[in-house]
Amino acid sequence: MNTLLLPAADPRTPEIAAALIRDGKLVALPTETVYGLGADGLNEEAVAEIFRVKGRPQDNPLILHVTGMAQAERYCHSIPACAYTLAERFWPGPLTMVLPARDCIPKRTTAGLDTVAIRCPETAVTLRIIELAGTPIAAPSANLSGKPSTTTAQHVLADHDGRIPAVVDGGPCRVGVESTIVDLTEDTPRLLRPGGVSREALEAVLGSLQVDRAVLGSIDRDAVVKAPGMKYRHYAPQGKVLIVRGSSQAAARYVHDHFAPGDRVLCFQEELPLYGDCRPLAYGREAEPETLSAGLFAALRELDSPQVRRIFARCPAGNGVGFAVANRLAKAAAFTYVDAEEAP
Repeated sequence: MNTLLLPAADPRTPEIAAALIRDGKLVALPTETVYGLGADGLNEEAVAEIFRVKGRPQDNPLILHVTGMAQAERYCHSIPACAYTLAERFWPGPLTMVLPARDCIPKRTTAGLDTVAIRCPETAVTLRIIELAGTPIAAPSANLSGKPSTTTAQHVLADHDGRIPAVVDGGPCRVGVESTIVDLTEDTPRLLRPGGVSREALEAVLGSLQVDRAVLGSIDRDAVVKAPGMKYRHYAPQGKVLIVRGSSQAAARYVHDHFAPGDRVLCFQEELPLYGDCRPLAYGREAEPETLSAGLFAALRELDSPQVRRIFARCPAGNGVGFAVANRLAKAAAFTYVDAEEAP
C-alpha cells in the first residue's frame, strides 16, 4: 500500500481524506493534542481496522471526534447541563467528555459500554474533514499500541507507512499530549485522564471533580474502563523508564552514581549542564510546562531504540498541564519512581 502524505494547506486535502473516511478507510489526522488514526466511528468494519492496525486491545474504548455539540447530540443522550457549559468554554479544544451513548454507536467503538467519549478538536483541517465525511470520526492516537504517541506526520509514517492509505500533515501538534477526559455520567464529574485542559480549569467550571485512581496509579487489567489511556501501559519506549524525584542536584547525583552503558537521561532544559557526560536529552523547560507537554512524545520517540536500556526521567510538578505530563511519564514508567533525596 502506498501511504499518501496530504498537506493540510492543500485545498484538495479535506475532500480526499473525507472520501477515504466515507469509504471505510483509515486516515491519520492532526489535532492540537496528537495525531489520531481516524475512521468512520459508525462503521464497525472501519473501527475494527483501527484496532487491527494499532494492535489495540479490544476493551480499550475509542474517542469520537465531532464538529460541536449539535453533532454530539446525535450520538449522545441525557446530556447534562454542565456538558454544554464545558463545550462552550473548551470546545473546540483538548477536552473529551464521556456521555451516555445512543444506540447508533457501535459497541465496538465503545468497547461494549453504554457510554461514549466524545470531543471537538480545534484543528481546522480536521474539523473540515469531519464535516465533509458526514460522520463522527473515531480516532485514537496514531502510534502503535503502547508506544509513544505521534505528534508529527513523520512519527505516524514511522509506525504506519505502507499500512494505512493516508496521513494529513498538519505540522507539529501544539499541545503534544492527549486530551483531558472527564466522565459526566456520574453524580460527581470524574477526571479519567489529564490533558491539555487542566484539572484547575475544570474545577473552576464544575466545582467538585473527583480524580480517578487510574490517573494516580496502575489498575487491574480486568478493570472495565470508560476511556482510553486508563488501564494499559502506554507511551513507553523500548527501554525501561525510571522517574527520578527530588531536587535537580540530588537527581543528578543519583543518576551519575547509577549510570551505566546503554542508559540515557530525559531532563529539563535547565538541567542539561548537570548531565553533560550522561547523554541527556531535554524535552522542554521546567519553568514552562507547555514546552514539556509539546516536547515529551518527540523525545520519547527519539529514545525508543534497542540500544537504550534504561531512561532516567525527570518529571514536572503536577499542576496545570504539568499534571498531564507527569501522568504520561508515569504511564511510560509503569509508575516506577526513585526518590533521589533518600536513595543511597
